Amino acid sequence: MKLALFDLDHTLLPIDSADTWSHFLVRVGGLDADAFSARIREFAEQYRAGNFDVPGYVRFQMDMLSRFDRADLERWRAEFVVSHVEPHLVPQARALVERHRADGFEVALISGTHAWVTTPIARPLGLAHVIGYHPEERDGRFTGGHVGVPTYGEGKVAAVADWLAARGLTFDDVYTVFYSDSINDLPLLERVNEPVVTNGDPQLRAIAAARGWRTLVLFELAQA
Repeated sequence: MKLALFDLDHTLLPIDSADTWSHFLVRVGGLDADAFSARIREFAEQYRAGNFDVPGYVRFQMDMLSRFDRADLERWRAEFVVSHVEPHLVPQARALVERHRADGFEVALISGTHAWVTTPIARPLGLAHVIGYHPEERDGRFTGGHVGVPTYGEGKVAAVADWLAARGLTFDDVYTVFYSDSINDLPLLERVNEPVVTNGDPQLRAIAAARGWRTLVLFELAQA
């Protein structure tokens, strides 16, 4: 088996889907814009600085979902994908995924954005699988909890290992390639057979240069 893994934000999309969705949900859901937007910005700054509070961020994301009826969330998600994601679906990202599929790879999205948001984004990109954590549901409503390993740092390695194990496989059984822009994804980049730094941040580009990793630019970094 050959497996091509793709990060999403700033790798295949020139936006951050999690932050964009969060600000969108604050607006359409009528949440306190000052308080919630400040928290969203705080988490984004932590992520860039390398001191990201993963448990706190996951709780924050899941709590926001739990505040609303599922029907409203489904309607808002569909609107979000059309208005905030589809305009940023660049053809070169689709072409990259398609090249791997044509070469016989399984193609999967693995993003820090939770899977309830990324699943409808994966489809137009041609990604057959979504590896990620999900909001917990009970009686048709999100509980504020989550299911699965949060896909940040070492969590991405664990999530891929779990996905492979569900198919009776390990990393050693599969040829793996992973595309990412972020230094936060270094653990998975170091674990796969072929790391590809894509629209890389400065720290990751420096590592790629030192280690001879392949680099790729799908869109101008100024758009990220």
